[in-house]
Amino acid sequence: MKHFLLAATFLIACLGAAPGAETPSELKPFVRGSWQDVRHSHAGRPTLVHFWGVTCGPCKVELPLLGQFMKDHSEVDVVMISADLVPNLDSATRAMLEKAGLASAENWIFSDGFVERLRFEIDPAWQGDIPRTLLIGRDGTVTTIEGSAEIPDLEKWLFQQTATSK
Repeated sequence: MKHFLLAATFLIACLGAAPGAETPSELKPFVRGSWQDVRHSHAGRPTLVHFWGVTCGPCKVELPLLGQFMKDHSEVDVVMISADLVPNLDSATRAMLEKAGLASAENWIFSDGFVERLRFEIDPAWQGDIPRTLLIGRDGTVTTIEGSAEIPDLEKWLFQQTATSK
């Protein structure tokens, strides 16, 4: 029976998701040094980094809007980082990302019990309030949005990024 279950699991993984379904990305553990990895891997590209949490009410409203923004603007790298202080929310995090259309974004989850250290690496002045969005320009310039990000503001930033690259 055990071999049958393993074979069935393997077959389902090989076949992939149903047609039209979004393929979920890996939920990477955000630990010490991850911020430098994110910055390095997206250098030279306009990147939206959004800090959110399963327990954050405004985040639940904002996530589907960001999912639509990502769908409409493939020229922007979207990085989602779940910064909940409550541990063991992996399944709830995945479910919220899938529902919002963000499962295929680059997704991370705080995985260090010392979250203050993680926040300090990102921005020494950040006290941990979410939602929080960092817009990283092609030139590495960071614009911080405290609270919910407005789509017109994101589109204005993106327009500036494309105007400066020409």
